[in-house]
Amino acid sequence: MGETQKEKTGRVRLTKQAVTATLRERMRNRRIARALAFFMLVVLAFVGGFAVRSQVAFVASLGFPVEEGQATASQANKPLKTSYNSLTARLEEVEDLLTSNSMDDLDLGRATPVVMKALMESLDDPYAAYFDAERYAAYVKEATERSYTGIGVLFSEHDGRVYAADVFEGSEAESLGVAQGDFIEAIDGTSTEGWTSSEVINDLAREEGSQVVVSWMHPSSPDAQKGSSFTTTLTSHAFELPNVSTSLDDGVGYVRLRQISQNSSDLVKDAVSSLTAEGATAFVLDIRDNPGGYLTQAVDIACLFVQSGVIVEVETADGTTPKSATGTTITNAPLVVLANDYTSAAAEVLAAGLQGNQRATVVGQTTRGKGSVQVTRELTFGGGVRYTAAYYLTPLGASIDGVGVVPNVSLVSSDDSDMQLEVAVDTARSLAAR
Repeated sequence: MGETQKEKTGRVRLTKQAVTATLRERMRNRRIARALAFFMLVVLAFVGGFAVRSQVAFVASLGFPVEEGQATASQANKPLKTSYNSLTARLEEVEDLLTSNSMDDLDLGRATPVVMKALMESLDDPYAAYFDAERYAAYVKEATERSYTGIGVLFSEHDGRVYAADVFEGSEAESLGVAQGDFIEAIDGTSTEGWTSSEVINDLAREEGSQVVVSWMHPSSPDAQKGSSFTTTLTSHAFELPNVSTSLDDGVGYVRLRQISQNSSDLVKDAVSSLTAEGATAFVLDIRDNPGGYLTQAVDIACLFVQSGVIVEVETADGTTPKSATGTTITNAPLVVLANDYTSAAAEVLAAGLQGNQRATVVGQTTRGKGSVQVTRELTFGGGVRYTAAYYLTPLGASIDGVGVVPNVSLVSSDDSDMQLEVAVDTARSLAAR
C-alpha cells in the first residue's frame, strides 16, 4: 500500500527534527572541542614555559655554585617527550586534530584566568598561584618599589595563608588586639584569600597617616582553618625598628635578628665583633619570630661561625645541590640559637646549618617547618605563576619542610619570652665554662 499524505508529512517532520537535533549536537560538540583546544593551548604554553627554564639556572640564582656542564647534563638526562609521558605531547596531538574542525571563537581574556586558576589548584602545592597581568604588575612593583610604611606587623606565610609573624611592641595593632599568629582575612573589605605575603605588605604600604581597615582571624592553633574573627582600623606609620639589636650579660653576647634582609650578615658580623671587643666569651643568636628572607644571607651568617661543612642542601627537580662554609669565621666562642614556632624559612636554614654542624645548641621550640622555596615566573601571554621550586634540607639531608628544626633544649611554653632568653643565656654561659 502507498503512503498517505498524512504519513508523508509526519515522516518529513520527524526527518527535520532529527536533522535539527543532529546539527545542534554537532555545534555543541564543536564548542566543546574549541574549549578543549583552548585549554590545551594555554596549558601547553604554561608547561612549555617551564620546560625551557632549567632548575640549574634557578639554583645558580640562589648563589649556589654550578659545575661546568651541569646544565647541559640536566637537559640531556630529560626523557624524550611522547604522548605516554608528557602532557605537552598529548595536548599537541589533540590540538592538531581539533584546529581544523572548530568553528566558534573564544574570549581569551575571560577564559584564561579561569583555566589557569583551575590548573594551579590541581597542584598539591598550597603556595601555587596564577597572577593575571594586573596582579602580576602589582607583584613586580612590590618587589622593587615597596615602601616600608605599614601597620606595625611583620607578615609571613604558612601553607599558603598569610599570618602575623610578629606584632611590634607599642604599635596600634598590638593595642587593638592583633596577636602573633593571627591570619589576615581582608583589607578594606577585599578578601585576601590566596594572596601572598608580598601582596599583603604591598597593599598595606599606604601613605603616612592614612587609615586601613583590616580583618583578622585568631586561630585556635597555628594550623586551624577557623577561629574568632575581628576587624581593626589602623593608621599607617613608618616603623624604624633596628633589624639587629645587641646586649652583653656577664660575658654572654646577645644578638637579636628580626628578619634576614639583604645586609643581615654584615650586621651580625659587626655585632659579634663589637661584643667580642667588649668581653663576650659566648653568644646567643635570637631568631625567634624571624620569618626568614634571603637564603644567601642565612648561609653567610652561618659561615660566620662554621669553619667547614655543608650549611644547607637545596633539592630541586634536577637533584640536590649543597652550599658549604667558606672557611672564614669571626669567632669560635660557644653559640646558642634561640628559636620558636614562628622561626621560619631561611631562619630555619640558619638554625639547621649551625645545629647540623654541631656549632650551636638550639634552645626553644620546634621551628615553623616552612622549608620550601617559591618562585614567580612571567608568562609569555601575560601575567605570571608562582610555584614551589625547591626544598631546603639540613646538612644531614633531612627535610625542613613540614618538620622544622627540633631544638636541643626544648621549652614547652612560648608565652614567657624572658624565661626563654634566660635559659638560652644560662646555656651559653655553661658552655663557655667548660
